[in-house]
Amino acid sequence: MSPRAGLTTERLVLAGAELADEAGFDQVTLSALARQFDVKVASLYSHLKNSQDLRTRIALLALAELADRGATALAGRAGKDALAAFANVYRDYAREYPGRYAAAQFRLDPETAAASAGVRHSEMMRAILRGYDLTEADRTHAVRLLGSVFHGYVSLELAGGFSHSAPDSQESWEWIVDRLDALLRNRPAT
Repeated sequence: MSPRAGLTTERLVLAGAELADEAGFDQVTLSALARQFDVKVASLYSHLKNSQDLRTRIALLALAELADRGATALAGRAGKDALAAFANVYRDYAREYPGRYAAAQFRLDPETAAASAGVRHSEMMRAILRGYDLTEADRTHAVRLLGSVFHGYVSLELAGGFSHSAPDSQESWEWIVDRLDALLRNRPAT
């Protein structure tokens, strides 16, 4: 397939994202993408600089998709309901798109990160946390806590870490979200 036959940057990034979901984000390279489209790697250079550029663009796509889902899930919600909805967005996205979820963790340079939808993730978490009696400094800690817990749980679950024991991982997930809400509501004064 030649560039005239429909290769675009957007199409290549989406194909790379699909490859990440099927084979793993670490398997996404220009060579793998070229094989998928039955073209030479050189044919891709008019659309992408290199594999790093491809991975960055997949990360940006994943962050935007997650942010859009988060905004939709949060609409009209507050408190624990908002916390649970936002947590479920991450978990559901990771289950549906494991490679893209891994891409969302890809380290971006500071300028790219500042212009990415990752900023929206932080803003949404901060909006959720306004429903709790936290200082600004505590909100920063809480954003990091929530991100760590969500990502840690999802990563362990995707790796099969909870598939060999009772209770069901859904029950544990709900327990964790309940405890996070209780922790945030009952934060001891510092």
